[in-house]
Formats: sequence, structure tokens, C-alpha cells
Amino acid sequence: MKSSGAAGADDIFARFNVSRESQARLKLYADLLRRWNAQINLVSQDSVANLWERHVADALQLRPYIEPARTIIDLGAGAGLPGLVLGLAYPEYQVMLIESNGKKASFLREVARQARISVKVIQDRIERVDSDPYRSSNPVITARAVAPLRQLLELALPFLSSGRGLFHKGRDVGRELTEATKTWIIQYIRHPSMIDPSGAILEILEVRRSHEPDRTLGR
Repeated sequence: MKSSGAAGADDIFARFNVSRESQARLKLYADLLRRWNAQINLVSQDSVANLWERHVADALQLRPYIEPARTIIDLGAGAGLPGLVLGLAYPEYQVMLIESNGKKASFLREVARQARISVKVIQDRIERVDSDPYRSSNPVITARAVAPLRQLLELALPFLSSGRGLFHKGRDVGRELTEATKTWIIQYIRHPSMIDPSGAILEILEVRRSHEPDRTLGR
């Protein structure tokens, strides 16, 4: 792991080719997260000392897998990881952040306001959000520490019908895949995490319930 502080931030900015304007926005995010975290527990207190590597770099590593999409829908956005961080670093993306917790949603809005970026914060439960307005944008759906894969696919399914998933998973990724395939038929790519040697980024290409017919047959 890299050290925290300015040196850690500069190393990450260089590693992910972050522009000078985006660097300022990410530093603002880090400052606000540290302040708000004392009140509403956005991330574990132990991880704050290694904020740049553990959280910011963990979000930015999704960049190569997002292209050519331009819309990101972050499920259970929490502290803005990964969706808000990606929007701060790469403002060309259209970012929607879904978060049911009012205090966390307020944090997301305040960061966006101070950073002067246009992101949409939807304060609601994931399953209550209408996915129809986003179908034509072929979005990338992100989620980090939201739910085990089996349940996460249920939540994400309406959005995945016209997009792809990029889900952070930790050391239990193999077990989660085994459990999920009891219910789901999944086409996916398992990318190694750049941050967590035992973790992975699951790129979900297609998914359907195991009892549903394959609609591609006979085409």
C-alpha cells in the first residue's frame, strides 16, 4: 500500500493520468470526507489514514473498463465510491448516484456543489428507482460493498438490461460467484484488482435468471 498524504495523492494522480483541475476536486473530496466521516461514518475510520490508495485509487482503477460508456450509475453510492470519485476525476462522464441514506446523500450533494460538477444524486432505495430513463445510454453500473453478488444482481438487473456492471469484490469473490450461479446465468470477466491482491472487479456482460429462457437462441 502507498502512504497517505500528499505523496500518496500525487502518485495516484500520475498513475491514473488525473488532470490538474481534477486533482483539485479530488483533494476537496478527501478533505470533506475526513470532516464528515467523524459525524456520519462514511468509511471505516481505520481506512481514512490510507484514503488515497484504499478508496480513491480503488475507484479510479475502473476507468479502463468504463469506455466507451459515458453514463455511470452507482448503486448504494455511500461515500461516493466509486461513482462520485470517477465523476470528480473525469467530468466527461454523466454520473447518477443512488443512495437511500439522507445524511450520505447530503454529503454527496455537498461535494458536488463545492466541486462544481454536475452529478445527479437520487435519494431512494435502489429497487424503487426507475431504470427506464437510462436504458438508451448503455450505462455502466457500479457498486462497492453494497451486497453479496447474488443479491446485488437482483438489485442491478433493471439497469443491467441495457448496460454492463463493474462490481468491486473482495476475497470472497469465488464463493459469491458460486452462490450467484445457483440463481443466475452470468457472462462476466473477472479483472484482478490493482488495489486488493485478493479481490477483483467483476465486469458483468450479461445476466439472466437461471429459469429464464435464453432469448438469443434462434436468432
